Amino acid sequence: MLTKKQHELICFIHDRLAESGVSPSFEEMKDALELKSKSGVHRLISALEERGFLRRLPNRARALEVVKMPERIEPRRATAQSQALKRAMPEPANDVVEIPLHGRIAAGMPIEAFEGSTSLPVPAALLGSGEHFALEVAGDSMVEAGILDGDYALIRRTETARDGEIVVALIDDSEATLKYFRREGAMVRLDPANRSYDPQRYSPAQVRVQGKLAGLLRRYD
Repeated sequence: MLTKKQHELICFIHDRLAESGVSPSFEEMKDALELKSKSGVHRLISALEERGFLRRLPNRARALEVVKMPERIEPRRATAQSQALKRAMPEPANDVVEIPLHGRIAAGMPIEAFEGSTSLPVPAALLGSGEHFALEVAGDSMVEAGILDGDYALIRRTETARDGEIVVALIDDSEATLKYFRREGAMVRLDPANRSYDPQRYSPAQVRVQGKLAGLLRRYD
């Protein structure tokens, strides 16, 4: 039974001999196996000789002969379960993705929806599944929820929301606001997180949920 590095080396030598008829140099073998020094290559070759896979030809520089080959290790096919686990794993914290930045959104009275469009680099670890976009917060009506003027609200696109969730609500297809979403009888109530502001009430036909708050980015100047 060969180690992983022994297997990689015998396969590399075999393939190089088949391709050019010349054994690879120790430097090439070191680089191919990502070893730190040539002494590691010497140890691997000696181990392959002892196991009868490789033979050095006397009186010839860089002369190696592959005596026998181990079975090629084929990569295992990913099962549906392993693929699902991979999808469920969070993104590495240092990965950055670009998401659309659609402009400013009111955390006070509604302002014109989605002014302009550019992109914003965001750590992937802040985002979950789904499609996301960002909006710059304008106003202070959500300060008690920790959302400050100038923050970037990271929004996951959705058209539905449960009571108590912070949403981007599009009002009369022209103005957008960031508020807590609640149903109040036959009306939709959009609640601020600032005692200085009053709730806003609309008929369901006036309000379309555009997404839910997924995270925040804040700049410190």
